[in-house]
Amino acid sequence: MSHPIATIDVRIRTVQQLFNSLDATPFPDTDLDAEAEEFILSWAREFRSDALFRIRIHVEHLPSEDHYVQNTEAALNGFFAYRADVLKRRLHQLLARGRVSMIIGLACLAASVVGANLVGQFGDATLVFILRESLIIGGWVAMWRPLEILLYDWWPLRQERIICERLACAQVELVEGWDT
Repeated sequence: MSHPIATIDVRIRTVQQLFNSLDATPFPDTDLDAEAEEFILSWAREFRSDALFRIRIHVEHLPSEDHYVQNTEAALNGFFAYRADVLKRRLHQLLARGRVSMIIGLACLAASVVGANLVGQFGDATLVFILRESLIIGGWVAMWRPLEILLYDWWPLRQERIICERLACAQVELVEGWDT
């Protein structure tokens, strides 16, 4: 079964516009410009999840320095491979923090329920009822963040990592002119 090819068209005046001008790393290991990165990522998010990417860069005038033409694909693919690796590490850190937070949250919930049961032994007075319910609510609130991390927060990081992995394998074409 063949995968559809999704083309991301980028129009720039010079190839150097793609890259971070403050990055001292030599080309092609330099970082992508933040706006170029966000543009490419935003388009990549719009395509089907099984599509292969092609990045077609329309340059007003191709540079006379041949190394920019030859190394642009390696630079873009390398940048997105690095970005995918960073996102993978962030995802692992987030899930580890979620697991630790879950243990802490469960301990707080258990302590709150035990405390609420102890307080409940003092009778049925309004103040006792309020304190008992407050302890139970507090225990469940302690579970909020661990559940948020483990149920919801990791999905966007995983999705962006997958997109970056796909962009790291994208075919890159440099085309002179904006009209093609």
